[in-house]
Amino acid sequence: MNLFSKKFKCDKCESKFPKYEDLISHARHEHHHEIVKCTECGKEFIHEADRLHHARKEHEKKMFNRIHKSGNKQDKKSTSVQDNVDKFTGHFSDKL
Repeated sequence: MNLFSKKFKCDKCESKFPKYEDLISHARHEHHHEIVKCTECGKEFIHEADRLHHARKEHEKKMFNRIHKSGNKQDKKSTSVQDNVDKFTGHFSDKL
């Protein structure tokens, strides 16, 4: 007897399932539970917290790139000291 064959448990009726997809199907049909989907890959979850955990873990690199998008633009365009001097001295008039 394998004790770990049914590791996904329904929090409504304590039924256990060998696959997460079976638990999703059970929740949808037996308890009319609203299922939330990952917007990136379409994986389904019973709880929003599970979807958020999945998104952070599985799609972390893509999220990191979105968050740091503006920082990457500055890295591509580096300014020298002379560029900064030219920028500020350009505002001065020759007729002082």
